[in-house]
Amino acid sequence: MSEGHTPTPTTVATVAALLHAAARSPLDPREVRILLAHALGWPRTALITRDQDRLEPAAVARYQALAQRRLAGEPVAQLLGQREFYGLEFSVTPSVLIPRPETELLVEQALLACVGIVAPALLDLGTGSGAIAIALAYGRPDARVTATDRSVEALGVAQQNADRLLPTDRAGGALRLLAGDWFAAFESNAAVQTQGTLRATDTSDADTSGPSVAGTATTQAAVAQRFHVIVSNPPYIRADDPHLLQGDLRFEPRGALTDEADGLSAIRAIVAGAPAHLLADGALWIEHGYDQAPDVAALLRTRGFDAVESIADLAGIDRITGGRWRCA
Repeated sequence: MSEGHTPTPTTVATVAALLHAAARSPLDPREVRILLAHALGWPRTALITRDQDRLEPAAVARYQALAQRRLAGEPVAQLLGQREFYGLEFSVTPSVLIPRPETELLVEQALLACVGIVAPALLDLGTGSGAIAIALAYGRPDARVTATDRSVEALGVAQQNADRLLPTDRAGGALRLLAGDWFAAFESNAAVQTQGTLRATDTSDADTSGPSVAGTATTQAAVAQRFHVIVSNPPYIRADDPHLLQGDLRFEPRGALTDEADGLSAIRAIVAGAPAHLLADGALWIEHGYDQAPDVAALLRTRGFDAVESIADLAGIDRITGGRWRCA
């Protein structure tokens, strides 16, 4: 984002004056209102109904600090510390990818794939903030949902979101979080989730005496190894893509955006490993880049998946591709 004038001087003390001054800045007017309401702790409608209220200097300073950070390019979601996804408000930090609307396609297709299945077992690979896994758990209260990520920091964010958004008495139990790179999370030294804590352990010597989010200690051996549906939004941007150096992407974890290769290496690993973790007729759905649908479909077919198809997002871009595994 280009540099511009400071949106307001600190002497301005009403909403109307702040918005008038911000009109001369390069900030998007909608973002100005979002940041101002957040700084004031008001609903956005109050910016209209209370536009002549005099504001405390501390509140004005909070808004100005947020505006300056946005001018420097920081994503609004990180400034607010939250982003809406599938009707739920998720906490986000610089440690996780910001949930995006097009990723809701993964949730929709996963839910469709398990229609008619009682207590389906679902797996989200590379969960980040937990947005996909938690949306699935919320949409199917009876589903047994597992999520993995190689980042312990990301799993901590996912844990916080799960604690806040999912009922403790949901029929499918608590969200299970495992630390590891894709399916390696199911191998020795997988993470064990206990109430409010993530810790690594060798499952041959696991302490199962303490409570977990599911009510009993969750070890690698206790986690379902095969699933009805596997979904993933892996890093799929090519390492040389200039978009990595532009806009919000500059502030998101690079490892969640790019595989530092051709954009398909993580997808290859997921497609290769999925059959060992899918039940018969299980489904695999993967988000990918705007031009990668043919490549992902070819990978699925070559691996032995059938009913392979791609689904377009609202912009008409093939955004996710999936298929069925008949050979478990």
